[in-house]
Amino acid sequence: MKTTIKRWIRTLLANPMAVAAARKILRPFPAAEEEIRVWIYLLKKKLFRNGIAPLPVECIQPTPAPIPGERKLLIDISELALRDVHTGIQRVARSILQELLRHPPAGYAVEAAYTDAAGQLRYARKFISATIGKSPAELEEPLVSIHSGDVFFCPDLHLNYPFATLAALQQRGLRIVFTIYDIISLNSAYLFPKALNLAFTDWFTGVMSVADAIVCDSRAVAGEVKAWLEGHPGQRTRPLPIGYFHLGADIESSQPTQGPEGEGAEVLAACQSHPTLLMVGTLEPRKGHAQALAAVEALWQAGVDLNLVIVGKEGWRTQQLARQLRRHPERNRRLFWLEGASDALLLQLYARASALLAASYAEGFGLPLIEAARQGLPIIARDIPVFHEVAGEFAFYFPNTDSAALADSLRQWLQLHAEGKAPQSKDMPYLTWAQSTRQLLKVILENDWYTTYQPADARETTGAE
Repeated sequence: MKTTIKRWIRTLLANPMAVAAARKILRPFPAAEEEIRVWIYLLKKKLFRNGIAPLPVECIQPTPAPIPGERKLLIDISELALRDVHTGIQRVARSILQELLRHPPAGYAVEAAYTDAAGQLRYARKFISATIGKSPAELEEPLVSIHSGDVFFCPDLHLNYPFATLAALQQRGLRIVFTIYDIISLNSAYLFPKALNLAFTDWFTGVMSVADAIVCDSRAVAGEVKAWLEGHPGQRTRPLPIGYFHLGADIESSQPTQGPEGEGAEVLAACQSHPTLLMVGTLEPRKGHAQALAAVEALWQAGVDLNLVIVGKEGWRTQQLARQLRRHPERNRRLFWLEGASDALLLQLYARASALLAASYAEGFGLPLIEAARQGLPIIARDIPVFHEVAGEFAFYFPNTDSAALADSLRQWLQLHAEGKAPQSKDMPYLTWAQSTRQLLKVILENDWYTTYQPADARETTGAE
């Protein structure tokens, strides 16, 4: 009976529809929601991780490769297979997987994999079949079998990852590489809910325990990870190769979503009538939406006719901002918030807006910057290191201070834009997803690492030699 109850609770906690329903109920009570999320996370941690059975021996013993000289490249899509929100990390994971399936690297057979509710690693054949429009009903998804020299690469972010399973596979010769998109939660915990901070810290600790190497989505993040490890001795006890690659800009290559006919007609018409700033990203404190709105409101009060379009769903700790956006007197006049815009509409907005406003206080990369550049949309970006890495001289930067300074910067940009002197993004370098994936493969398969973290004892040994 006890086992049955545990299994039922595990199933409920892993059900995206149940989780979404609970969040909707709790949304009017943000403080209670945050505390309940902590309790739920701790419960999930106990149930999921303590309930993981060891892998059957026959599944993890190395056996001769079925094709001489060919190894497996396992692409983990555990979160993508559970819920695909078509943005952010899921867009990256999906795009990379598609490229690798279309163009597998020489000497490797590419297979998608995911972790099931029991913490076992299985082939994700039903997910792959569904993405190409075939019926997945009859497909089996056996546990993965590995051979010494096979590579596991995770471009996804599944915070409840069963690292014990990977550790067992690693002992049999599997090489493990994880992607780290940012460590903002470690450096600026105040920007995130408590449960997310707990989950990310546990995930990061798990990655450090099993990864043979990591790859980041920017040079800035690679440097931040190395610096963080150097400041936290003991988190990683052996050397860690760290690489980075840049993401792709071509949304059309990532299975873009389509909206209903006539979607966004009102906002697209507004883009044609007045200068329009476009913000792309989930509403959350680090994205700078509140400061951007305050700056634009100051311009409206000064008589500047300007539109602000926000594309992104409501995230955490933004209940007050969401309420302000929904009740704003300029809503659907000069202020537009599109919570469920399709990729097709987003592409049209990139093509018709006056500029992208990238107001994030912290980012791992800044995917909207290159998506905007691909459409030739000018970029107004906060003065943070990663935006300089991505956009270089092809963006207009505003100081990382307050809304008054941002309003002044926007006024300055509008004047430059009217005079044809604002920085242009049309010549900004960017990668397609095909190029991004090739850059990634060069890192993880050809050992083209940016740097290597050396634990203190290893550095001391090297120095003594």
